[in-house]
Amino acid sequence: MIGKLDEQLRFHQTALRLRSERQEVLASNIANADTPNYKARDVDFSGALKQAMAGPQGKGGAPADVLAKTSPRHLGGLSAGTTLSGAQLLYRTNAQGNVDGNTVDMDAERNQFIDNALRYEAGVTFASGQLKTLLTAVQGQ
Repeated sequence: MIGKLDEQLRFHQTALRLRSERQEVLASNIANADTPNYKARDVDFSGALKQAMAGPQGKGGAPADVLAKTSPRHLGGLSAGTTLSGAQLLYRTNAQGNVDGNTVDMDAERNQFIDNALRYEAGVTFASGQLKTLLTAVQGQ
């Protein structure tokens, strides 16, 4: 019983963390809409979630793309093209090219931003409902 509960909570934690990181990537795209030669990035959410849940240290382990340290005094870091959770950042293909080389499509970015925000809120609501149900069961009401 406790294993299933732990797995469900880990799933919600991982999904919300990935949604939050994707929101940062989308916000960065919107902020750089007028930057010449900026290439829009995005995260394949379902692939990143599967990778995070079946991580290298069992379920939900640390990212596999961590840079190797050559000295114990070096700080850890991630290689370019990954988020903090290890999700791979992909370049977004654009339907219409810009003269300045920027690939940000503001309509698409706004839609993705709003969709991701709504899914994040739904995830928070669902996790909150599960925790309230668990609390009710523990209290015996």
